[in-house]
Amino acid sequence: MAVDQPTHAAATPTGDQSRIHDIGYRGYDGPRLGRAYARRSLYSQSLRGAYGLGRSAKSKVLPMLLFAVMCVPAAIMVAVAVATKAHELPVSYTRYAIIMQAVISLYIASQAPQAVSRDLRFKTVPLYFSRPIETADYVRAKFAALASALFVLTAGPLLVMYAGALLSKMDFAHQTKEFAQGLVSVALLSLLFAGIGLVIAAFTPRRGFGIAAVIAVLTISYGAVSTLQAIAYTQDSDSAIPWIGLFSPITLIDGVQSAFLGGSSAFPGGVGPSHGEGVVYVLFVLGLTAACYGLLNRRYQKVGL
Repeated sequence: MAVDQPTHAAATPTGDQSRIHDIGYRGYDGPRLGRAYARRSLYSQSLRGAYGLGRSAKSKVLPMLLFAVMCVPAAIMVAVAVATKAHELPVSYTRYAIIMQAVISLYIASQAPQAVSRDLRFKTVPLYFSRPIETADYVRAKFAALASALFVLTAGPLLVMYAGALLSKMDFAHQTKEFAQGLVSVALLSLLFAGIGLVIAAFTPRRGFGIAAVIAVLTISYGAVSTLQAIAYTQDSDSAIPWIGLFSPITLIDGVQSAFLGGSSAFPGGVGPSHGEGVVYVLFVLGLTAACYGLLNRRYQKVGL
């Protein structure tokens, strides 16, 4: 018995079915701006991002709020000085950042991960290095941007204090000298804190972990050093107090400004470092900043592979 086999006509397309679509890609014949332009652009974008500029409104709340918190006490002190016709500000320029260290630590903890963690999380770092920009360019731009943002945060209140002092007709030469010393102090603080914050944040793609780690390093180190200094003071070991201060970022800055910038020390009993010990403090600040920069370079050389 014969079985009928179904036959299917081959649906073979006739004619050429290929198409060419013009989607608008064109060659670029303009100037090649190179690494310097890319580095400046990355610096500008990172600096703006540190204050939420160019980002959502929610991203602006915390940095702007912290900036306001830094400036409001300075404005209040100025108002009191003007009203009472005081001859000196209640807090010196070099002491202000030390007093407001909690706000500064919170700012660096919130913005250091924002500067680098997202690039790690979304694996965009190799894309940067596929262009003319190199590892050192990326690190310098991020480091400079965060240090600049911190300098704006810490120098802003000093500018408010200086303007208020001049308005209340305090001695111009004296106020200008102390204002310049305060700017040097916060510049060193900005470099050191930016380096520490970026190094910690660069080792985790999770922003929450980065925030917690930065806060822990800054607060635990300061708490431990302050406790040990207090113990040394109660044991009449005043000579050990300045050396213990080498192991916390905020006490490092305190030691430098009290040794060379005319500031009063917050160490127990006011026992700040001598000029000789102050040189060690300066070397520690510069060495720790350079070490942070080197660690960032090595970290991103591995990430960019």
